[in-house]
Amino acid sequence: MAASYIGEFEQMVLLAVLQQGEEAYAIDVRKELESSAQRPVSRGALYRTLDRLEAKGYVTWQLEDGSPIPERGGHPMRKFRVTGAGVEALRASRSALLKLWRGLDAVLDES
Repeated sequence: MAASYIGEFEQMVLLAVLQQGEEAYAIDVRKELESSAQRPVSRGALYRTLDRLEAKGYVTWQLEDGSPIPERGGHPMRKFRVTGAGVEALRASRSALLKLWRGLDAVLDES
């Protein structure tokens, strides 16, 4: 099955989840995006994107083991994981972008 198109922010979120490994909590994903991509990320935009990626089958999540967190109003935190389909979507996107970038170094060179 061919991967469906994923947008720039979806790509960034998937990559940030992968960067976090087994402990991919949304707060850490958000910090990774803000740090690495140098762009502010609202909580709402992040969760909407994570929900959209889940609907596409590109991420899954599970509730954190243990007791609810008082600072979160008693709600447990969710840990996110990129699925095999999510990795395939990233590979397809990366491949397409690399083909489009090919031969443009002279145009896009910063010097």
